[in-house]
Amino acid sequence: MYKLGQVVRLKKKHPCGEDRWVIIRIGMDFRIKCLKCKRSVLIPRLRFERMVREILQDQE
Repeated sequence: MYKLGQVVRLKKKHPCGEDRWVIIRIGMDFRIKCLKCKRSVLIPRLRFERMVREILQDQE
């Protein structure tokens, strides 16, 4: 379902104000990077899947 490079919109915003993230690692945990401030966060798979509001685009 999810692929590396996809941009997703999450329910909760990052402290910098952005709610769009790019997926940079997939496994038991997801590593996602904020598109505004470029910080990355490691989130457990189940929590990530509950937080996703929509898939915006594939980055190729």
